Amino acid sequence: MAKTNDGVLKGQRALVTGSSSGIGREVVKEMAKAGASVVVNYRRGGDKANEVVQEIKDAGGEAIALQADVSKEDEVQDMFKKMIEVYGSIDILVNNAGLQRDAAFHEMTLEQWNSVISVDLGGQFLCSREAVREFLRRGMVPELSSAMGKIICMSSVHDGIPWAGHANYAASKGGVSMMMKTLAQELAPNRIRANAISPGAIKTDINKSVWGTPEGMKGLLTLIPYGRIGEVSDIAKAAVWLASDESDYVTGATLYVDGGMMLYPSFRTGG
Repeated sequence: MAKTNDGVLKGQRALVTGSSSGIGREVVKEMAKAGASVVVNYRRGGDKANEVVQEIKDAGGEAIALQADVSKEDEVQDMFKKMIEVYGSIDILVNNAGLQRDAAFHEMTLEQWNSVISVDLGGQFLCSREAVREFLRRGMVPELSSAMGKIICMSSVHDGIPWAGHANYAASKGGVSMMMKTLAQELAPNRIRANAISPGAIKTDINKSVWGTPEGMKGLLTLIPYGRIGEVSDIAKAAVWLASDESDYVTGATLYVDGGMMLYPSFRTGG
């Protein structure tokens, strides 16, 4: 990872939820590389979060690790309080934390439904609300950014593609999409931008059972017109762009980073 002296996020402060592993880990590292002082949030696995912090510091960046379950209001508020105590404020929020509790619809329990909705949608609400409160309290800082604040909601292609066996997850991502658009509409006059990234198939440990065999990869690639699975770096670079002033006129948008999965590739040979 390169030094962070002259990045497009220089001087800004970013919180990336669920950033001790997977996509979040790469996003928080890329934002540090771009010059932001970052918070590595984790629910469990503090050792992994501290590894990310050390990696960022070894590369010349600024990072701290903060524990919080984003579905718990008091823990979210405490996390923001600690971040502001250390960094003074927040400029960028990336709502990345999420989980899956899969089941056939008729077998899904209320606990499975609620656990996913409370983290994947409720957690984005709680963190976004705290970020907006701080943006409005602090006001514009024009030497750092053209916007008062930036919120990036990590969604999924399943905000638009139904997914059998994952009704709770798909419902949460559809909710994230509409929440983000409503935030963007409501807060644009305050120069607060809200956008979403909807990844397609990304090579992470959580879905290794799908892409980890030649047969699995072959089947997966039939859904991706671009002919390759996504890398976590594809998402991280998109997140940095959406957080930077290079995208200052972009709000209320969903960026699908999916290799064309949303293009319904089965229709290439006719409907």
